[in-house]
Amino acid sequence: MSVDAATVKRIACLARIRIEESEVASYQGELNAILGFVEQLTEVDVEGVEPMTSVTPMALRRRDDAITDGGYADKIVSNAPLSEDNFFMVPKVVE
Repeated sequence: MSVDAATVKRIACLARIRIEESEVASYQGELNAILGFVEQLTEVDVEGVEPMTSVTPMALRRRDDAITDGGYADKIVSNAPLSEDNFFMVPKVVE
């Protein structure tokens, strides 16, 4: 698979990244190199290889699902610039 200049511009538009016309060729080369590497991965024989989450063997650490003391909301909001009834108050963002 090869990426052309129009595809690079479309990817930049979708990612909301401004790319100058002079940079399109370099990004095109980088994207083609990435896709070439991914195509090489399809040639690797993975028959009989178990899926893993890490290269080092590890066990998932778990904690007990216990109810904590809680009940100190007033301490949590004590440093907030604005709070009311133990809730953080923030300025309206969407109008």
